[in-house]
This record gives sequence, C-alpha cells and structure tokens, in this order.
Amino acid sequence: MPLRCALLNDYQGVATTSADWSPVLDRVELTAFPDHVGTEDELAAALADFDIVVTLRERVPFPASLFARLPRLRLLVASGMRNSAIDLAAARSHGVTVCGTASYSAPPVELTWALVLGLARNLVAENTALRTGGPWQSTLGADLHGRHLGVVGLGRIGSQVARIGAAFGMEVAAWSPNLTEERAAEHGVRLAPGLDALLSDSDVVTLHLKLGERSRGVIGARELALLKPTAYLVNTSRAALVDHDALLAALRAGRIAGAGLDVFPTEPLPADDPVRTTPRLLATPHLGYVTERTYATYYREAVEDIAAYLDGNPVRLLG
Repeated sequence: MPLRCALLNDYQGVATTSADWSPVLDRVELTAFPDHVGTEDELAAALADFDIVVTLRERVPFPASLFARLPRLRLLVASGMRNSAIDLAAARSHGVTVCGTASYSAPPVELTWALVLGLARNLVAENTALRTGGPWQSTLGADLHGRHLGVVGLGRIGSQVARIGAAFGMEVAAWSPNLTEERAAEHGVRLAPGLDALLSDSDVVTLHLKLGERSRGVIGARELALLKPTAYLVNTSRAALVDHDALLAALRAGRIAGAGLDVFPTEPLPADDPVRTTPRLLATPHLGYVTERTYATYYREAVEDIAAYLDGNPVRLLG
C-alpha cells in the first residue's frame, strides 16, 4: 500500500504540475490541500493519516505539540534550507526526518521593488481610476533618483535590494546589529551610524533582517515616529519585525506616506482584518517566493527528497 503524502497550502493548484512526480508515484499517494489549515487541532485531524508532508516556507508551524499528535508522520519536506516554524529537535525525538530544498533570493528582491515602485508612483490608485473612468492623472509620484534608501539587513536579499537602489540613482545606507563598514563597502553602500539615524535620513526603508530575539519588534512606535512624513516603509521579510498595530496607526494618521507589506501576523488575512481597509498601504498576500521557477525547484527537489528518503538515503537534511 502506498504511503500518503500531503501537499499543504496549494493555493494555486500547481503542486502536482510544477514538477514530475512520477519517480515516487508507485510508492506515494498525493493529496493536495488547496486551502490553509489554520489551527493545530485542524492540522492534527487533517494530517493524522499521512506519512509524508510537504510544506511551503514557514506558512504552517510544526511545534512539538503537533508532532506528538502525528504518530504516523515520518518525513516532513520544507521548501528552503532554513525554517523557523519547525521544531527540529521535536521532529528528531518523534522520529520524523526533515528535509529542505534549494531556494532563490531574486523573487523577494523583485517583489520588494514592485512594492517600492507601486507606492512611489501610486500605481494602484492610478490604475483603478483608469479602469473605472476616474480622473486622468490624480496623483504626483515620488522621485527615487537622488533620494535616500535605508536597507535594514544587508544579507543575501538586502544586498541585492541595495544594488538595485543604487542603479536607480538612490543614495543607499544600511544597518544591522553586526554590520561593519567593510562589509557595507563591499556592497557599495554606506554604513549608517545606527538604526535611528538610518530611519531619520531615509526616504524609503526596507527590512531584510532575520527574525530573532534581537530583531523582533525592531520597528515599533518610537522608530516609526523617526520616519519622515514623506517616507515609505517596506517589509517583505517577517511580520514580527514590525509592531503591526503601531504601523497601521501611523498609516491611518498619515504620519508616513505609505507602507508596502507582503507579510502579516496572521496569514491568510481574516476577512475583517484592518489591513484590508488601512489607507496608504500597498499589500500583497505573501508573494515573496511565489514564482514559477521557485515552485518548480521546490517541488522537483521535494520529489528528490521523498525518493531519497524511501531509498534509505535522505538528502538535504535540516537540523
């Protein structure tokens, strides 16, 4: 009898077509879940009869308590090679092998700039007006050339964002807790003397920090107050980097020009979430890594992970 494999969060219905699953179909039966399974109780019930689970990014938490409720689970495949939503120690203690896949940094970089440009040129408002018979030109766009870009976190993604900012003719500065002048110079940017200075000086601030105890809530009400009233804040990294309520309050009060968000404290957004009605906010439903090439890689390597595990030689182990 084939093992049962669950494909979680298949919103677009592409999990079984983005890769060739034939190498494992004689040993594995696939079931795609097109909708988000939200609570731990729901997950425990939905996944009780599955031996293998494929999960995307960090959309679904797998804490120790969930592993304890899934005694049949033997293999968990996560896209990417880092996943803070999975308790790897608990997985090991429950005999669950956890494998990852390759990932690309370009898609979230590109989405970051889509949000920046959409905000700066009021693309949603202007497109809506054009399609609905509204006024022909009703806004003035913000210039990027010659303005200041502040990059919080100059790692794999932040460094590429900075390079594109420079190509637009922006003055680029960066900050993170451990960033040095030498590393900033390697990427052609200036090291800001501190986060406060970067926020005060920047016309666009974009966040690319890893989430940890030091970075959680790094942008709160005090930090938002340092931004210029004409500044934009963009977060395609982790929702918990920002005090969400403080940001929405700043947008409603017009204390900053706008924000671009791809990540949220609760995903998918509830129907009545205030994000849906907050002004000056350009929001996308966590599309950072949602591209054709990325998904093709995720699922192709998920097939490889499953095949290798079934053959007794698991690859791309996490933890």
